[in-house]
Parts: sequence; C-alpha cells; structure tokens
Amino acid sequence: MASQLSLDVDLPEPGFEAEVDLADAVLQAYGGDAERAIRELLRDADFLRGQFYVASQAMSPGYARGWRPKYERV
Repeated sequence: MASQLSLDVDLPEPGFEAEVDLADAVLQAYGGDAERAIRELLRDADFLRGQFYVASQAMSPGYARGWRPKYERV
C-alpha cells in the first residue's frame, strides 16, 4: 500500500504550461510503477466517490435548491 500521496501544486490559469507535470509527479511518487500508480488512483477515485455520495445524502434539497451532484464525468 502506498504512503499518503500529497501533490501540493499550484495550478496555473488555463492556457499556461504547468511547471510540474502531474502525471510525472504521480509516477515518481510510485517509483515509476505505472500499474501500481493507476491502481492506487482508481482506489482513491472510488473512495472519493463514496465520500461524495455520503455528503450528497446528508445535504438537504433546500440547501442546494434541488441540485444533485453527478458521480461520473459524462
């Protein structure tokens, strides 16, 4: 299991080249093991989807004026 991955990177405005390549940073965090990095990122995404679901269930419809979150980028 990977240690906590922290990417504290200030992202520039759209249209500018980033100083740090996030994909390279993730690969470096996992010692260049692309398969392990992908597996861990998928686990993180699944965890965050679950947290998003719990938060959306706790949110009252009046608070968000009927808005409900989407769980996938579609």
